[in-house]
Amino acid sequence: MEPQIIFEDDFLLVLDKPAGMVVNRAISAKGKTLQDWLEENFQSANWRTIFNDQACRSGIVHRLDKETSGILLVAKTQDAFADLQDQFRKRKVQKKYLALVHGRVEPKEGTVEAPVGRLPWNRERFGVFPGGREARTAYKAETYYEKEGRSYTLLELNPQTGRTHQIRVHLKFLGYPIVSDNFYAGRKTARADRKWCPRLFLHASEISFIHPETERRISFSSPLPQELAQALQSFKGN
Repeated sequence: MEPQIIFEDDFLLVLDKPAGMVVNRAISAKGKTLQDWLEENFQSANWRTIFNDQACRSGIVHRLDKETSGILLVAKTQDAFADLQDQFRKRKVQKKYLALVHGRVEPKEGTVEAPVGRLPWNRERFGVFPGGREARTAYKAETYYEKEGRSYTLLELNPQTGRTHQIRVHLKFLGYPIVSDNFYAGRKTARADRKWCPRLFLHASEISFIHPETERRISFSSPLPQELAQALQSFKGN
């Protein structure tokens, strides 16, 4: 699968990234990355300029994990890239994610404030521990589900900082790991989850930001991908 274009103008792209696609090129990345896709499909003068500037990372302003689907912003010009990065730093960009987690989340609304950093004993994973970077995630329970005697909760999440694996780590820290999360739900649990949910149930569903040229706030949304919507169909909501 390839990214879908939700919005495009002379200054930026709003993409819907499929699960399974790595965003940035890396030695460990297998297959076509989103960065490769951008370079193959956008070859205007502006794109060549931004590609030649290594600091602009092909215009990719922020990242999503490989298995996370949903909305991603890409700048087309150096000025737009700098403006959008500044908005992220100043927390002017508002993002919403949807996640299905193990357990009945109580209270229904809250905010997790816990530092997140790379684990010294496993450099591929992150966790909550002293010395990590400030991280804050607001959450709200949307729907409770039951399946084979087990409880699940569909959450709306608003990360207010942008640490790597932040949402996944914070939910594990609360005791509500995301369904099908190989890293943070545990291998046995994730293996059982993937019998009915084939991938990590985390989707970047909405974004709101100030357009770098018009200076007007604009918003975009992305529906749940088919495989996640189908996973929900096997539940009984209550």
